Amino acid sequence: MSFHEQHELHKRRFGRNLGVALVLVSFIVIVFGLTVVKVTRGDYEPENASIQRDQ
Repeated sequence: MSFHEQHELHKRRFGRNLGVALVLVSFIVIVFGLTVVKVTRGDYEPENASIQRDQ
């Protein structure tokens, strides 16, 4: 059984899909990194934490 060469349209579509995937992954990494930094620096405080501390 011989394999047919991919059509040029499929090659372009794969390149575009790969680009979109890289942009999506980089966005997720940035958001996750910012979240980790914010939590580890102590900037994150739930809303009801100040209520519990005052009582």
